[in-house]
This record gives sequence, C-alpha cells and structure tokens, in this order.
Amino acid sequence: MEHIVTVQDAVTAFADFMEPTNAELDAIEWEMPVILADVDLLDAHIVTLDRTPTELDNRRIRRARRRALAARVALLNRPPAVSLPGGAA
Repeated sequence: MEHIVTVQDAVTAFADFMEPTNAELDAIEWEMPVILADVDLLDAHIVTLDRTPTELDNRRIRRARRRALAARVALLNRPPAVSLPGGAA
C-alpha cells in the first residue's frame, strides 16, 4: 500500500510570506471608500434579486451608483500617498 503524502508548503495557507505587506494594506486603506461604496451598490442590487424593483428600489440603486462614482472620482482626484512597486494599486 502506498501512502499519499502532501507537501507541507502547499497545505500551510497562512505562512508568513503570504501576509499582505504594509504597502498593500495602505493601498487597501486608500481605496476603502470606493470598496464600501461598491458594497452599498451591490447591497442595493441584491435586495431586488427576488422581486420586481419598486420605485424606491430604483432610487436606492441610483443613489448607490452615484455614491460609487463619486467615490471613484474622489479617489482619482486625491494626490497619491503611496507608490507601490510595479505599478500595482
């Protein structure tokens, strides 16, 4: 009988080198308003998945879409705080 052995590195998902760097965490923090606005937009869409959207639902989606676009514009208009190597954002 042969034993199947896994490679320890492939099984260990939380190795030290797999943690985000400080620069990556800063980039996530920098983009957090856009991420939260997108979550709100998704929430507004999810509410209408199992029913016909009402006028209130349509307004909620439009407001969430405007907030998401405004958050993106605000992010683009801010001066860059951090520069990541390789052009990653």
